[in-house]
Amino acid sequence: MPLFFRKRKPSEEARKRLEYQMCLAKEAGADDILDISKCELSEIPFGAFATCKVLQKKVLIVHTNHLTYLLPKSCSLLSLATIKVLDLHDNQLSALPDDIGQLTALQVLNVERNQLTYLPRSIGNLIQLQTLNVKDNKLRELPDTVGELRSLRTLDISENEIQRLPQLLAHVRTLETLSLDASSMVYPPQEVCSAGTQAIQQFLCKESGLEYYPPSQYLLPVLEQDGADASWDSPDGPTDRFSREEAEWQNRFSDYEKRKEQKMLEKLEFERRLELGQREHAQLLQQSSSQKDEILQTVKEEQSRLEQGLSEHQRYLDAERQRLQEQLKQTEQNIANRIQKLLQDNQRQKKSSEILKSLENERIRMEQLMSITQEETENLRRREIASAMQQMLTESCTNRLIQVAYESQRQNLVQQACSSMAEMDERFQQILSWQQMDQNKAISQILQESAMQKAAFEALQVKKDLMHRQIRKQIKLIETELLQLTQLEVKRKSLDTEALQEMISEQRWALSSLLQQLLKEKTQREEELREILTELEAKSETRQENYWLIQYQRLLNQKPLSLKLQEEGMERQLAALLVDLSAEHYLPIFAHHRISLDTLSRMSPGDLAKVGVSEAGLQHEILRRVRELLGAARIQPGTNARTPPEQRPPPYLWTVARGVPG
Repeated sequence: MPLFFRKRKPSEEARKRLEYQMCLAKEAGADDILDISKCELSEIPFGAFATCKVLQKKVLIVHTNHLTYLLPKSCSLLSLATIKVLDLHDNQLSALPDDIGQLTALQVLNVERNQLTYLPRSIGNLIQLQTLNVKDNKLRELPDTVGELRSLRTLDISENEIQRLPQLLAHVRTLETLSLDASSMVYPPQEVCSAGTQAIQQFLCKESGLEYYPPSQYLLPVLEQDGADASWDSPDGPTDRFSREEAEWQNRFSDYEKRKEQKMLEKLEFERRLELGQREHAQLLQQSSSQKDEILQTVKEEQSRLEQGLSEHQRYLDAERQRLQEQLKQTEQNIANRIQKLLQDNQRQKKSSEILKSLENERIRMEQLMSITQEETENLRRREIASAMQQMLTESCTNRLIQVAYESQRQNLVQQACSSMAEMDERFQQILSWQQMDQNKAISQILQESAMQKAAFEALQVKKDLMHRQIRKQIKLIETELLQLTQLEVKRKSLDTEALQEMISEQRWALSSLLQQLLKEKTQREEELREILTELEAKSETRQENYWLIQYQRLLNQKPLSLKLQEEGMERQLAALLVDLSAEHYLPIFAHHRISLDTLSRMSPGDLAKVGVSEAGLQHEILRRVRELLGAARIQPGTNARTPPEQRPPPYLWTVARGVPG
């Protein structure tokens, strides 16, 4: 037996059978039998021992279970002192209790088909035992105390490993039947064992020096009397014994006839009650059948209603799924159109950039920037320029720190996290100290330090560069489209469809390639701006006073190329309208296509999209404002959309940085 094992849990049917048998044994007038067989028990319950002890049960049947031992803890074998029949066959017992001899009233012991390897010596104390069945176990020998079983009539030791019988078995004069495996016996010899029980007993008596008498002279009425007299071992006085036996058998037969008559009456009463119960059962079956038909009809109706509802719900789900798929296809088509449009806009932007480069003479402008006139030196607005520089430096430093923190966090997420955070905290503390610094002190410091003036000029130069701004805008648009593609793929997976997957992969690849190209152009443009700044720095080696302040003021006052084109022929009201709508970056496009207010009045949002205005809201707002301007011009006929150059506002009003005065 393993050291640790898990007890088998009885099934529900076995548990109910155990409860029923226990209750049946406790009823008034119940038989002297406790039958708890086939209950899937791993041990005899404590209640069974208590029932046998209190109700003085004579028969205990525990066969066909999973018993590995007879006595559980806290139970005593004396609780079974009144038991005459103990049936334990078909279990897993490996040994009987050593004090099994305490069951002095036991007459039948059946332990067939178990795992017994030996019998305890105290088994010889079972003086009233008539039947001992140890068939199909693992016994190798019988104890000598078996010879003390003076009432034993049947002994079955077959299907074991026994090869020798104890010589003291010859003292069991009442043994009528001895079952064993004659082919495996050594003592007595096989030929003796094959001859039967009488030959075996004669052989053992001869070996022990005893005279053999047949068992018929030693029969005992063990089932009716508690003990036996020693005189039964002797053949003397047989006449008195037979007379007493005859009287006892007569009394026993009369008792049997009375019990038989009583059993017959009980049987008739039982049959009457059974017939009555069967009639009631038939009525109940008829009622149950009618109720069953009604319930079945109700269930069928409910099932048909549910099936109809399910079919309607399924049709609704199919229609909804079809609608979602149509929406998904439409969304994919819209995204494909936008991507195609974005690629076309990129080509147009390249052409526009080439046109702008051809129109703008960069080298001449740089020469003009590097030459500082006396008039610009005299008109230098030191305080205003320093204030603008201070604001620009703050914004530039903040943006640079955010970018540095992002790059540091992405590249050195594990190794340099602490140092990066410390550096970032230090720089942010520097920004906070700059923000908390007294405004006049910061401005005076900027006026004194040329390096800070140069940094402010570099930040403003990148901010006002038209090409750099266009590249940034295109990068932002491409990132938005990539995000929408990702969301669309997630939605398609939730709908469990795989249509147009290859088209989305191609679109993502095209957008990624375009994004890499724009990032490369952005880096290239920043390099060009740094080269221009290097040339300016080389020119500043003359140590001219306020060199960077004058350059910063000139960059602020400088008219964008769009305004130059507008001064050459674009209508003032149209240019002012685009500036007012924060769409001044479309001024070169309108100038290139020579679009006027009259032309816009005949255009649609789709025409503006073809020109290059991609924002739908901006398209409608431009057309609405144009209609309002033309309506006001019709009301006041003297108003002209064009204004001579001498009546145009001063240049500083056209600067992009409108918060800084000219």
